Amino acid sequence: MKVLVIGANGQIGKHLVRLLQDSDEHTVKAMVRKEEQVEVLKESGVDAVLANLEGSVDEIAEAVKGSDAVIFTAGSGGSTGPDKTLLIDLDGAVKSMEAAGKAGAERFVMVSAFQAHNRDSWADSPIKPYMVAKHFADKMLEASNLNYTIVRPGGLLNEPGTDKVAAAENLERGSIPREDVAKVVIASLVEHNTFRKGFDLISGNTPIPEAIKTI
Repeated sequence: MKVLVIGANGQIGKHLVRLLQDSDEHTVKAMVRKEEQVEVLKESGVDAVLANLEGSVDEIAEAVKGSDAVIFTAGSGGSTGPDKTLLIDLDGAVKSMEAAGKAGAERFVMVSAFQAHNRDSWADSPIKPYMVAKHFADKMLEASNLNYTIVRPGGLLNEPGTDKVAAAENLERGSIPREDVAKVVIASLVEHNTFRKGFDLISGNTPIPEAIKTI
């Protein structure tokens, strides 16, 4: 499967690119927003394309062209305000869905946020604008014609992955290494049991292939 990673320069994105590059099953194209990022990726043998989530749907669709699947793991980051959250985490995500449809990439995997589907869980959250953006981006994906999977990871860690997780529609809050999130996202690409479903994801005791087969 030919996979475009949107947000390839982010922390989860870098894991995704590395794992896909090493895969015998998939090929990867990385979408980034800075020319210097394109050059670094190309130097490491990664097909990279320049596009901006604040640009047009046509610009993003051009980046998607030739791909079978899109993984959206872009984010505005913790140092920006609600305006960028709206423009990247919501509108940028929706533009990416529209671009995927336009370019014929029917498979779309969204890296969302823990319990984004459950408003009550983040009613008093200090990052409520981010959660609102994720909530409605996910809603738009669910309403689309795309064959989606929505992965909602808990607190993100930089430690090495364990290859063991807990995945379900609703889980108690927990954390998970970013590397394991990336592995679950890639495994979900071809796991039919994840199609048109969303699920919370934290570290657990179940090997990743088994965990996503029993959601």
